[in-house]
Amino acid sequence: MKYIFQKPMPTGRLAKWQILLTEFNIVYVTLMAMKAQALADHLAENLIDDEYQPLSTYFPDEEVNSIEVTSEDTNAWKMFFDGAVNAKSVEIRAILISPTGQHYPVITRLRFFYTNNTAEYEACIMGMNMVIDQDVEELLIMGDSDLIIRQA
Repeated sequence: MKYIFQKPMPTGRLAKWQILLTEFNIVYVTLMAMKAQALADHLAENLIDDEYQPLSTYFPDEEVNSIEVTSEDTNAWKMFFDGAVNAKSVEIRAILISPTGQHYPVITRLRFFYTNNTAEYEACIMGMNMVIDQDVEELLIMGDSDLIIRQA
């Protein structure tokens, strides 16, 4: 609907659809303007006073949210994995990097809808299958799934 009504000079089928839909008096309004107005209303109604306290950003597991530097002279292979779930599809990807810098990427789309955690597991499993196929002896696995990191 947005595409049909916001096109300045539609042609072909779009023009036909725009003409047919005009009899229903449809008015298209973007949601971003409504969200911005809701935020402005909220800030206007909730003024900051002397009792204001900022949000606490204390992370109890800071070691999980840190960056760890590894030495480059190791003979370990590296595997990065990630799973992505959205309304249209579920995709998983992994990349295996040899000590010499050779990259072996793989990406696939899953046929069934999964949760984000399940997609991350599937991506890790796919990467581990690549590791088994390559007969890797030493491996450094990196991913952004807090659940998998904690269970490993």
